[in-house]
Amino acid sequence: MKIVFATNNRHKLDEIQKITEGKIEILSLSDIDCYEEIPETGITLEENAMMKAQFIKDKFGFDCFADDTGLEVDALDGAPGVYSSRYAGEACNPQDNMEKMLRVLESKKNRKARFRTVIALLLNGRQYFFEGEINGEIIEEKRGTAGFGYDPIFLPEGFDKTFAELGDEVKNSISHRAIATSKLIDFLLSI
Repeated sequence: MKIVFATNNRHKLDEIQKITEGKIEILSLSDIDCYEEIPETGITLEENAMMKAQFIKDKFGFDCFADDTGLEVDALDGAPGVYSSRYAGEACNPQDNMEKMLRVLESKKNRKARFRTVIALLLNGRQYFFEGEINGEIIEEKRGTAGFGYDPIFLPEGFDKTFAELGDEVKNSISHRAIATSKLIDFLLSI
């Protein structure tokens, strides 16, 4: 089976391709000659994921899926959530986001957080959603060099290493995206 993953994020594409290897062939946006920036103006992860999938379906005609992921921090009432990738401003990068997060949490005792991924699938004219979540906490300083985004400051529950220290193989078996993707794969292989 082949399906399009509606993302411009190379890290997410690589991660999903590794998770689905040998089960489903994931086509990138460049594989379908899409080089446009896909709008993400929703106020929930579900809205953003479906918006991206619908954009590809409407413009290119392919059944596809898209995801949106947010880091939800208890002490920040669930923020940054849907705004995780631009937490430090529109033109920010992952380093800016992590530095802002560490600054904002400096005096906070409760550092509990969770990563949540929502995958929206458009298939044969129907919409489906798959969710994955992993709990953990935000540590006080960056550790590790693997991964992307907030990985160097996120310590998953039950582990003594951050996502950035665990490496792709371990992260891709326990992460929020892995959980949501596993649900997607099970669904696709069952139809």
